[in-house]
Amino acid sequence: VINQQLQAMLIIEPSYQHGLLATKYQRSYFTNGTVKSENLPDNRFKLPIGLRLNYFLNDQFIIRTFYRYYQDDWGLKAHTAELEIPTKISPFFSISPFYRYNNQSGTKYFATYGQHNPTATYFTSDYDLSSLSSDFFGTGIRLTPPKGVFGVQRLNMVELRYGHYVRSTSLLSDVISLNLKFK
Repeated sequence: VINQQLQAMLIIEPSYQHGLLATKYQRSYFTNGTVKSENLPDNRFKLPIGLRLNYFLNDQFIIRTFYRYYQDDWGLKAHTAELEIPTKISPFFSISPFYRYNNQSGTKYFATYGQHNPTATYFTSDYDLSSLSSDFFGTGIRLTPPKGVFGVQRLNMVELRYGHYVRSTSLLSDVISLNLKFK
C-alpha cells in the first residue's frame, strides 16, 4: 500500500517443469512430407515478472492495471498489459469494462505446416507456442444487494462477464462467465 489511493504489487513467479511436456496427439509436418507427433524437451524453466497497480480515483472509479513480462528457456518471450476500470453505478451495482493485449515471440521449436526440418530433434506446430498477438476486451456487470441476490441471503454477489478474444493466428472466441459468491 503506497498511500490511500494507490496500491502496487510486484509478482515474480519462477517455475520449473519436468516430465512429458509435448502433446503427443499434436502432429508436425516436415519439409520432406513426413509426419511425426510433437516432440519437445522434457524440462522447461519459466520466469514471469508482473506489476499490478490499482488506483482508487474516488468512491465511484477504480483503475486497475497489470503488466507482465514472460520468458522461458524454449525461447518464448511475451508482454501482456491489462486495464480494467470498475465503475460503481450504485452501492450495489457496478460495471467493469476491461482490455488485455498480449504479444509474444514464438518458441524456437515452432514451425507451421510442412516447414519443420526432418533432422530437428524438437518440433511443434502448436500455435500457442508461435509468434502472435491477441486482444481480449469486454465488460462485467456485478450485483451485491444487501438482502442477497434474488432475496437469497446466502448468495451475496453475482457477476456476469462477457469478453471477445481475437488472436493474430485467426482464432476468435467469445467468453461468457458467471461468478457467484456465497456467505
